[in-house]
Amino acid sequence: MKILIVEDARATLLVISSFVRNFGGHPIAVTTGELAIDAFSREQPDLILLDVVLPDIDGFEVARRIRALEKPGAWTPIIFLSARNADQDIDRGINAGGDDYLCKPISEAVLSAKIRAMQRIIQMRTSLVVLARELDTANQELKRLSASDGLTGIANRRFFDDYLSREWRRARRDNASIALLMCDVDNFKAYNDTYGHQAGDDCLRQIAQTLTHMMERASDVVTRYGGEEFAIILPDTPMEGAAVVSEKIRLAIEALSLPHAGSPQAFISISVGVAAMTPTPQSLLQTLIQSADRALYRAKSKGRNQVCCSGPDLDS
Repeated sequence: MKILIVEDARATLLVISSFVRNFGGHPIAVTTGELAIDAFSREQPDLILLDVVLPDIDGFEVARRIRALEKPGAWTPIIFLSARNADQDIDRGINAGGDDYLCKPISEAVLSAKIRAMQRIIQMRTSLVVLARELDTANQELKRLSASDGLTGIANRRFFDDYLSREWRRARRDNASIALLMCDVDNFKAYNDTYGHQAGDDCLRQIAQTLTHMMERASDVVTRYGGEEFAIILPDTPMEGAAVVSEKIRLAIEALSLPHAGSPQAFISISVGVAAMTPTPQSLLQTLIQSADRALYRAKSKGRNQVCCSGPDLDS
């Protein structure tokens, strides 16, 4: 345990250093306030024994400057040592950042007891810091899990609702376009009936991974909307760009060449409905979702494995 001792009286400094060694600590002895501040920055001691009366700046100012130097969340116990024992001196010491106040002459037994008490506080505080970090990590993991789909590992419907709502508000504020792609795996019930639910789950995972890999920007988000349906949110994207992305992902799923005996195409494919809007204060988010849904319905009714974009004929 490194203990910084700040004491201008040489004899007292030697005595306290001896006490610290007897206790099993490592003393770092300095005689002025400025040297104390420098030693604190350089040595990062575990505890500070600080005289109040020093030849340059008093111990109260040293304590205040040390507290200002501490990193966020850090804490080094400071015990004042002083011949001054008036109530106002003790009060000043605590207000300056001290944790205890001992009056000179210092008893070795009392000093040893105070140091042990501070050690226990340090240990308890360290345990609490570790526990707080573990809880924060656990909370972050819970937050991630609450926003993730258990089967595919991508974002779930809850995340879709939150993220789309946030991006819609941002698009309205920035007068920007936002696009929504609704994707449905074609003839998926027939796939499950033919190959079994385990194969169906594996199929959905492969599709989710492929869709995710197709996204070129961090803001583009693929979510599992429900069942065999996926939704893709493309912020700052007009209809033309969304249509291009949609065709690329349709071709990427087609390129997987996953056999599907129950499909007219003989392989897994997807249908995609695309909608894009630049929201106004009067616009409703539900309009964007409904437009993408109608476009998806049209893609499926026209034979599947294709992209349909929302337009006046669909949205009227």
